[in-house]
Amino acid sequence: MYKRWLGIGIIVILVGIMIFNFIDEKNDGSSSMLNTVENAENDDLLPLEMSGIKEGEFAPDFKLETLDGDNVQLSDYRGKKVLLNFWATWCGPCRKEMPAMQEFYDEFGDDIEILAVNLNGTNAEKTVNDVQDFMDEFDFTYPILLDIDTSVGNEYMVMGLPSTYFIGTDGKIKAPIKMGEMTYEYMVEMMETLE
Repeated sequence: MYKRWLGIGIIVILVGIMIFNFIDEKNDGSSSMLNTVENAENDDLLPLEMSGIKEGEFAPDFKLETLDGDNVQLSDYRGKKVLLNFWATWCGPCRKEMPAMQEFYDEFGDDIEILAVNLNGTNAEKTVNDVQDFMDEFDFTYPILLDIDTSVGNEYMVMGLPSTYFIGTDGKIKAPIKMGEMTYEYMVEMMETLE
C-alpha cells in the first residue's frame, strides 16, 4: 500500500513539474522573437547600451511594402522628421497607443511622417488581410508598412512591442528607442525636439 501511494505521489510531482515547465516556457517569451511591453511607463527608455541603434547614428535604410501595395524606402524621407513605430495586431499596448497615434497623425501629419511597421512575420500575427481589417475596423489611416520576415525589426533590434524610434531630418536617431505605449503628449514632446 505504501509503495502504491509513493508511486502516485511521484507521478503527481512529475506532472506538476511538467505543467510548471510548460507554463514557464510560454511566459518566458524565448520561443518568440518579441514580447509586448505590458508595464512600461511613458518615460521608460531602453538604455543606449542595450539598443541596437544608438542616438546619433543613422537609421538603417530599408524598403518595405505598404498595405496599399506601394514600396516605401526610409531614405526617401531624408529631410523630414520620422516617427518609426514597430507593432502587431495582437499586442495589447500597441492597440492602446494606436488611437493616440491616429490623433497625432491627424494633427501633425504634415510636420512628421509616421511609419508604422507591422511585424507580420511574427508567430502570432495573422495574414496581411487581417492587418487591413484591423486598420479598417478602427479607422486608422496612417501608413502601415509590412515587415513580413521581421528583417527590419531584427535590424532595429526590436525586443518588445510597441517600440518606437524618432528620426531627425538628417536621418539620424535622435533618442533612445522608446519601448512601451506612447501618449499623444509624449509624441508631441518628442516631435518638438527633432530637427
